[in-house]
Amino acid sequence: SSDKHEATVAELLSVARIESGYATLDEAARRSVLVAQLRDPRPLRIHGRAYSAEAEKEFAIFERARELRSRFGADTIRHYIISHTESVSDLLEVLLLLKEFGMMAGTLAGEDRAQARVDLVISPLFETIEDLRGAEAIMRDFYALPGISDLVRNSGGVQDVMLGYSDSNKDGGYFSSNWELYRASTALAKMFDAERGVRLRLFHGRGGTVGRGGGPSYDAILAQPPGTVNGQIRLTEQGEVINAKYANPDIGRRNLETLMAAALEATFCAAEGPPLQEFIAAADALSTASMSAYRKLVYETPGFVDYFFAATPIAEIAELNIGSRPASRKATRRIEDLRAIPWSFSWGQSRVALPGWFGFGAAVEAFLSDERPARVALLRRMNAEWPFFRALLSNLDMVMAKTDMGVARRYAGLVPDRELAARIFAEIEAEWRRAGDALAAITGANERLADNPALARSIAHRFPYIAPLNHLQVELLRRWRSGRGDEAAQRGILVSINGIAAGIRNTG
Repeated sequence: SSDKHEATVAELLSVARIESGYATLDEAARRSVLVAQLRDPRPLRIHGRAYSAEAEKEFAIFERARELRSRFGADTIRHYIISHTESVSDLLEVLLLLKEFGMMAGTLAGEDRAQARVDLVISPLFETIEDLRGAEAIMRDFYALPGISDLVRNSGGVQDVMLGYSDSNKDGGYFSSNWELYRASTALAKMFDAERGVRLRLFHGRGGTVGRGGGPSYDAILAQPPGTVNGQIRLTEQGEVINAKYANPDIGRRNLETLMAAALEATFCAAEGPPLQEFIAAADALSTASMSAYRKLVYETPGFVDYFFAATPIAEIAELNIGSRPASRKATRRIEDLRAIPWSFSWGQSRVALPGWFGFGAAVEAFLSDERPARVALLRRMNAEWPFFRALLSNLDMVMAKTDMGVARRYAGLVPDRELAARIFAEIEAEWRRAGDALAAITGANERLADNPALARSIAHRFPYIAPLNHLQVELLRRWRSGRGDEAAQRGILVSINGIAAGIRNTG
């Protein structure tokens, strides 16, 4: 995490008496200090001096990485991912730490920089809407620094850039997240086209839920902007998706073949040139309206946090040992601090799946308020001709097919403040209806998954088994929260969570 790197570098600089107030410096001053140290062959760490426990923890990570690469080969650890990348200094801090722990040869000074190389590919992760919008500018400024281009070329000539689906969705909603990811990918690809000797490889941090970038991988790869695949693509497989796709060798092989086929098709058979300008303008307008509607509910509606914590099993999920990290980054109930996985997972449990569709209906309604016939025709053309827009609608259609407002209403009944529950659930249900109407207007289908009858049948057959688990979970949550539940009730909540997740799929 970039804040950990910042604190560690600040302590190294302070103990070495080079800069005692690194954390207070502005971005330009930080870059100046860091570049100066990257030009200097001397180490910063003073052996025998005491450092904080947090700094020692970070030191241990780098030392362990160097040891593992030495013992088992360079392919053991190949990348260093920087979460919450927000500035050029975030990349320089990691580069300095790699130099400090023997994973960078040479310096960025003078003739020495022509032979300088770094052992790991430094991969910035852009997560929020704001970070995605600034991704291209940050990478451009990073490569404008003397010696950086040479360093990357000497180190293999590949620049990974990781794009975060989860936090951008939690930040701006489904449509805006996908559109900002598309725009960031396009801008980065254009920038690296002009960077001789360096290949861009986009790394997609996708999860299981559609709100976290999930959905059919084949369609997702073909929906990437032209010129962004170029023979290689990285993506994550997370949660129950790993078991579903790779537990069986034959199914695993088929999924790998699907990924390879999509990458080849996206490379050699992609549509030439960018989408039509009128498509881009329409997507911009939809994104703005969608994000406004989403943030109005999630971040600006009084009492929404109380509703969320009462109307979903988020508190119980946070207490269960079913994740690799705490449910929240800080000991607060702020949505901003909540991790994206439990955010999406708990909405799926309550059969709302809000991160996968909320805001789209309001956006289309606003877009069609003027010149409706012409704009409906435009949206239909976008669905027919633009793979990105078609995949986005297809995934949204799938998510809405798995929602159940009747069951969701029962979860709303867990909210102690009845007026608050009625008010917020009414807003959610109204937007759900708008989203359904929007899909019908664009696709011409009034039923969900009309173009995928096999999946529609599969979901319909699962519903009778999932709904009883939902009703059971609501009752167990009611008992547990009132203090009337015992260990058996807690166990029942866990079993119901597992059962609902298995039945709905695409939940993690």
